[in-house]
Amino acid sequence: MEETQFCQKIREIASKPPKLPVIGHLHHLVGGMPHHALRRVAQKYGPVLYLKLGEVPAVVISSREATKEVVKVQDPACADRPESIGSKIMWYDYTDIAFSAYNEYWRQMRKICILELLSAKNVKSFGSIRQDEVSRLIKSLQSSSGEAINLTEKVFAFTSSITCRAAFGKVMRDRDMLIAMLKKAVTMAGGFELADLFPSSKLLHVLSWNKYKLLRMRRKLDMILDVILEEHKLKQSGEFGGEDIVDVLLRMQKNGELQFSHHK
Repeated sequence: MEETQFCQKIREIASKPPKLPVIGHLHHLVGGMPHHALRRVAQKYGPVLYLKLGEVPAVVISSREATKEVVKVQDPACADRPESIGSKIMWYDYTDIAFSAYNEYWRQMRKICILELLSAKNVKSFGSIRQDEVSRLIKSLQSSSGEAINLTEKVFAFTSSITCRAAFGKVMRDRDMLIAMLKKAVTMAGGFELADLFPSSKLLHVLSWNKYKLLRMRRKLDMILDVILEEHKLKQSGEFGGEDIVDVLLRMQKNGELQFSHHK
C-alpha cells in the first residue's frame, strides 16, 4: 500500500509503545477483547498510537478530534482496507466493494451502487419484498408466543432474506443454505489468522488450515451463484416483474457499461 504524506505525518507524531522483537506490539493486546486492550494502551500512551502487529503497521485513533480529522478531512488518504487471507479468498481477491482498495475500480463500483443498484427507483421497487418479509417475521414471532425467542437470529434471517430477494429476485430454494454459508464465511474471514500478521511468511500461509476451509466454502458458494446467474440469463426478470440486482448487473454487462470483468 502506498503511504500518503498524511499517513507519514501520523506515523511520526503518534506514540509508540515499547515493542518486542518479531511480534512487535502484539503483547499489548493479550488479555480480553482487542478493543478493550487497545483502550488500555491508549489510556497509557495517548490517543494516537503507531503499532506493529507482527509485520503489519497500524495506527490506532482514540480521540474525538483525531477521529474527525481522519474520517472527515483525510478520508481518501486513510480509505484503503487491510489485507487478509479470509477477505482475499471469500471476496475474490479484494474485488468486493467492502474490501477493494481505494482506486478507480472502487469508484466505479460506488457509482454503480448509487446510480443503479441502490437508486431511489430500485429501492422503492423492493418495497413489496420488505412488506412481505415483515409479514413473515410477525407471523414467525406470533407462532412462537410463550416461548423464548432468539431475536438476533430472527432479525438476521429477516434482513438476509430481504437482501437475497432484492439481489436474486425470488424466494430461493437454497436461500437458507446460502445465508448460513455466508454467515459462516463472514465469521471465518473476519477471524484471527496468524499468517495475516506475518504476510512475508510463506510457511504460515501454507500451514493455515482456515485457508483451506475457506477455499472449500467458496467453491460451494460459487456453485450456487453460478446457478443463480444462469437462471437470470435465461429469464431476465425479477420478482414482482421488476429488475433485481443481478438483472441490473447483467443488463449493464450486456450493454458494455461495466468497465471490469468480475461478475460475482
